Amino acid sequence: MFGSKKLNDLMAQLRPDLSRESLGVGPAFPGVAPNPLLSSDARKRNAELRTGALALGVLVDWREVGGDGSPRVVLMLDVETAGGISFRGIADEDLTITELTRLAPGQTLPVRYRPAVMDHYVALARDADPAQVRWLSDEIASRKRT
Repeated sequence: MFGSKKLNDLMAQLRPDLSRESLGVGPAFPGVAPNPLLSSDARKRNAELRTGALALGVLVDWREVGGDGSPRVVLMLDVETAGGISFRGIADEDLTITELTRLAPGQTLPVRYRPAVMDHYVALARDADPAQVRWLSDEIASRKRT
């Protein structure tokens, strides 16, 4: 989950709710960084996700993983892209208390993903244009009707 097998085993014991099985992702998922601010891979990934492709994610569940000030939360989403690809997405986000209290399973949220990587990581698309989100929602709905 975090690199070495020994560390993965330790993290699975400490936080079984963050195991690959619990998150619903496959064995290739690299895992949730204990502190994304200290991980150069996590910082690079987050920068790439900010410019990633737009998709829609339906919130399945979430886990609070800590945070100083605002809660750090791992969101599990069933993501669907404009191209018809579906996958389980994991978003590692800092949320305000207000945002946290508004989370509800089944809620649809715009997310960004990296089509070239497809590693289950997504990020909330807080900057998404509402018109673009509506178009994407209509595109996905029309594909499901046919």
